[in-house]
Amino acid sequence: MAKLLRLSVSPHIHSGRSTAGIMRDVIIALMPAVIAGTIIFGLRALLVVAVCVASCVLLEAVFNIITKKEQTVGDFSAALTGLLLALNLPAGIPIWQCVVGSAFAIIIVKCLFGGIGCNLVNPAITARVFMLVAFGSMATQSYPTIVDTVAGATPLESIAAGNTPAITDLLLGLKGGAIGETCALALLAGLVYLLVRRVISWHIPVSFVGTVYVLSLIMEGFDFMRALALILSGGLFIGAFFMATDYVTSPTTPAGKIVFGVGAGLLTFLIRYFGTYPEGVSFAILFMNILTPYIDSFTAHKVFGGKKS
Repeated sequence: MAKLLRLSVSPHIHSGRSTAGIMRDVIIALMPAVIAGTIIFGLRALLVVAVCVASCVLLEAVFNIITKKEQTVGDFSAALTGLLLALNLPAGIPIWQCVVGSAFAIIIVKCLFGGIGCNLVNPAITARVFMLVAFGSMATQSYPTIVDTVAGATPLESIAAGNTPAITDLLLGLKGGAIGETCALALLAGLVYLLVRRVISWHIPVSFVGTVYVLSLIMEGFDFMRALALILSGGLFIGAFFMATDYVTSPTTPAGKIVFGVGAGLLTFLIRYFGTYPEGVSFAILFMNILTPYIDSFTAHKVFGGKKS
């Protein structure tokens, strides 16, 4: 009987998933948004994506060589960071700013904190906030090249001015905005893929988007179409589906994920309606990333046989 007892450290159960496999699934889920962004905004959008991805991968490889650390670019996390950053940028942004933003995400936010699993906040979302503050070009949105349109207000600015954009335009992405945030259908397709593959759970996306919808519905006098337009506008979907769900910077328990999503939704709503920035998704996710350790500690399951601290 003693021979059947084996002592070892956790984890004792392995799902078979690898970091590279998870990152690869998220990249695949983002492909509809990449394709839609290229069709809507032209080849300039694809150039921004290529530069951000290449910069992130190259910078992480060089950092590992200089610091004599194990090479980690093969886990696809650097490529995913570059892809997410690019999809949050306007297609017309200067290329050198893409490189600077990528360097901030990889070197400052990720590598200097110890690499994947050690960063306190999401690298892509933090780099976007940095670029919003540092570069005025981030305020210049791109507009579709596949339809006859003129530069004007983004959907959020249009709603703030009292107009309600056509829901079909928001679903198809025929409005101004960042490369990967305008086509809601492409982002929903990516969400379905991640849920089917069980890469993420429903808790953060549903609580995040649901909170923004309910609060917007109340604020807009229960105008269901305007509230729907608000959740289809801006970076809410790409933020809630792909960045707020980051394994490293989001809570681990189902209850914690819901708290995280509700908190991010509340902050997004407050910034949209009462802040100086028209969009609050990036700031909301960044702030909730900082609170994640505390959310985890408050919602952690009690260890069997453990004492209450």
